[in-house]
Amino acid sequence: MEMQSAIIATNIKKKYKGFTLDIPQCRIPKGFATALIGENGAGKSTFLNILAGIRLDFKGDIRYFDEQEPDVEKVKERLGYTGPGCYFLPNWNITQVKEISGLLFDTFDAKRYEQLCGELGIGDGDGLKKVSGLSDGNRMKLTLAAVLSRETECLLMDEPASPLDPLMRDKLCEIIRDYLAAGQGEHTVFFSTHNISDMENVTDYCMIMENGSIVEEGFVEDLKEKYVLVKGERKDAEAAKKVLYSFSGNSYGFEGICLAENLDKLAGMDISVERPSLSQISVAVMKANTKLYFG
Repeated sequence: MEMQSAIIATNIKKKYKGFTLDIPQCRIPKGFATALIGENGAGKSTFLNILAGIRLDFKGDIRYFDEQEPDVEKVKERLGYTGPGCYFLPNWNITQVKEISGLLFDTFDAKRYEQLCGELGIGDGDGLKKVSGLSDGNRMKLTLAAVLSRETECLLMDEPASPLDPLMRDKLCEIIRDYLAAGQGEHTVFFSTHNISDMENVTDYCMIMENGSIVEEGFVEDLKEKYVLVKGERKDAEAAKKVLYSFSGNSYGFEGICLAENLDKLAGMDISVERPSLSQISVAVMKANTKLYFG
């Protein structure tokens, strides 16, 4: 069965001085949580902003919800966006965010917003507290409360976990799982991160971005079959290094990520093979494509 897509982006290009975002095609699977993983400066925020309609100065084509000629206003209602920094004007207070959100979006539920603000501990019940007086973490929670108070079908989230403490990151994963479950296959989440460790347990599909391009993607379970974690003794380190996708060694031995199809090239070595985490796979792929130097 062909995978259904919530968003299809084709031939996306955006040029800056010294950097180009270049994505021939990206299909975000419908009904799943997809992580866009990459180091700082890889192009994640630029791509999220293009998909969310925040940046319009790009080349390419975007199709939402399988509509050939999407109605911009209807798409706006069906999409939810959260991003870093000050999404709301600094002089707005928590109550004004509610009032303005109600004017901007037809499906905004003020009572749901108030409930979420209470559950997330935003403003300690003080509706007059200004956005500028909130911490980075609480500003992100306020954005989440506003977006989750609407009837959306797809959430686009730019680094949602970055300003959050460990407890709230766990809560964020719960929020994403609940959102997907409530949609019964009709809700989609696409979020970016440069550190997947805290979000791995909620990630179904992943895309790894480096230097403005998507260099690897797939369902997490498929990627964990494509790549394996290899550990071995020091005596085999130099020979293994030629085969491994990524490598790190010390005085006791070595370990690295290897394509499963290349395991036979390590035959005769004293190695152990383990199932890698998504974080280990991501780091290996990023190392293989980064401009940073690793000795």
